[in-house]
Amino acid sequence: MNSDLLLAERQHLANLLEAVQRCVYFLHASSSKPQWPLDGPGLKQRQKDEALFEALAAFNERFSKLQDTLGAAMRHSALLMSETTAPFLRVLALFVKLQVIDSIESWQLCRTARNLAAHDYETDYALIAEHFNDLHALQPVLVNAAARLLGLCSQSLGVMPATDDFSAEFQRACSATAG
Repeated sequence: MNSDLLLAERQHLANLLEAVQRCVYFLHASSSKPQWPLDGPGLKQRQKDEALFEALAAFNERFSKLQDTLGAAMRHSALLMSETTAPFLRVLALFVKLQVIDSIESWQLCRTARNLAAHDYETDYALIAEHFNDLHALQPVLVNAAARLLGLCSQSLGVMPATDDFSAEFQRACSATAG
């Protein structure tokens, strides 16, 4: 019975790791559509460009989704490592120590930047451009953390993503983000 529970927990982590790979793949796809960096006058000029603003909305959503999924995967892997998982600040401190994330501050900066779009309905195109440029600049923080988390889970827990469906694309997205 206990081995079934452990197996279920490991499978849940494997599913989360696959979801992380999928999130990185789609974030990378979304970030490759706009021309970076954005600027206010350019956005103002293209204010009715549905394709551009749909791409930016997708980028914003996928950035958020990656951070949420990565956070869930870190919390669950900490649980499997018999580490404290509450408050989440302790999870972050653990993953700084394990060199998965660079710092608690970098994680919180990503969270703050993504939350600004969720709660702010900005009409100043310079500020809109600044927001998306900030997210684009922070993208490597999350992608690199995702790559390091997958490596840690493989090495320390023997848990890999549930399938290889996104493995190659994940590796390409990580390489493109780093380089």
